[in-house]
Amino acid sequence: MPRLKTIDPTTDTGAGADLLNGPLKAKQINIFKGLAAHAPVLQAFMGWAGGSKGGALTPAEGEVVQLLSAEKMHCDYCLAAHTMIAQGTGLSEDDCVNIRKRQSDDPKMQVLIDFTAETLDTYGNVSDETLAEFMDAGFNTEAAIEVVAGISVMTFTSLYNHINDTTVDFPEVSAV
Repeated sequence: MPRLKTIDPTTDTGAGADLLNGPLKAKQINIFKGLAAHAPVLQAFMGWAGGSKGGALTPAEGEVVQLLSAEKMHCDYCLAAHTMIAQGTGLSEDDCVNIRKRQSDDPKMQVLIDFTAETLDTYGNVSDETLAEFMDAGFNTEAAIEVVAGISVMTFTSLYNHINDTTVDFPEVSAV
């Protein structure tokens, strides 16, 4: 049960309901219903979340960042949502579990996992060696920035979901 106010797009009016019935019409999920209680923040979040996907990481690689961040932040809502999204990018359920365990059989994916995990664990103070491995694997400056941006998006949503106790409206995932 959410602990903060939510907006019901079928009965409420105002800026938050307008967002839910406009640009978010196809995404009337519980996190957005909650964030709609502060429409300017929801609108800013939508811009930041969309802009953080600049194309240096593939959609699947972006979901690696989201899954690792959600796992680190212990956010059940985000884990469920991003497991479903990741599967839509071609990652399997096993891939998602392994990513959350910081493992991959794919060498490039493992480098991304290692870089993202170290970024999370050290608050961005990655070693020269880890950064060099990331770049040597074919990633670039823009990809490094997108990792940081993805972590920032997940930090916001995870903290909000913890405070709100947002009801998960996706298939739940098991702990790893």
